[in-house]
Amino acid sequence: MIRNLLNDKPTKLFVIFTSFFVANALIAECIGGKLFSLEKLLGLPVHTFTLFGESGLSYTLTAGVLLWPLEFVMTDIVNEYFGPKAVRRISYIAVGLISYAFIMFFVAMNVPADGWWLGSKAADGVPNMQSAFVSIFGQGMWIILGSLTAFLVSQIVDVTVFHRIKKRTGDKHVWLRATGSTIVSQLVDSFIVLYIAFKLGNNWSWQRVLAICMVNYSYKFVIAIVLTPLIYLLEHRIERFLGHDVAKQMKAAAMGQEHPFVDPVVSE
Repeated sequence: MIRNLLNDKPTKLFVIFTSFFVANALIAECIGGKLFSLEKLLGLPVHTFTLFGESGLSYTLTAGVLLWPLEFVMTDIVNEYFGPKAVRRISYIAVGLISYAFIMFFVAMNVPADGWWLGSKAADGVPNMQSAFVSIFGQGMWIILGSLTAFLVSQIVDVTVFHRIKKRTGDKHVWLRATGSTIVSQLVDSFIVLYIAFKLGNNWSWQRVLAICMVNYSYKFVIAIVLTPLIYLLEHRIERFLGHDVAKQMKAAAMGQEHPFVDPVVSE
């Protein structure tokens, strides 16, 4: 049974995409607590600016943005070959496992720490390992709720925009449906997470929410365009892996078109 599944190329491809998608989302959530300076990363001087009346802004981003653009690229690839049902399924799996991870983080933070461990890294500048552990893995409930809600909603938006564009363009203009859907969904993602986590959770002003949203989104917008060639590269490799005929059949099935090929992974 397992051998037959793994010998089926579409099934193998779906398993690989699902595994990477879930792992990528979970890692992004775990590293999201670190903030970094984009200007310093690029070796540029840090300049502050004002937007929507909010002064002192700069390109200080969460480390999670290093991975989230790849998540939307994966969404578009899965959408192209397996359809919206598959995207929804792997999105629900990712949210379920991220929620499970946060529960386990909470449990781990609250089990009693052994005395010797608390000061075991004092020589390295970490006087209390329990405080360090909690500061790394502990996130406020509003941030968790905002992040998971933004992820789910933006995935649905991405799928919807992708298929509406594809219905109009057919197999042409891959860049338009892939990059276009990502650009729209990333804006939704950026706004929702800030609104829930910081407007509702911390009573930020609207101008601060909108200003930081646009700063984050401008980065995501540029990265979405920069990553467009990656989509073409992945599609080319997938076509070679599956074969032209199977890939064409999968794309037709993903759009709900009548076709003799039905992928057992995503059919219901």
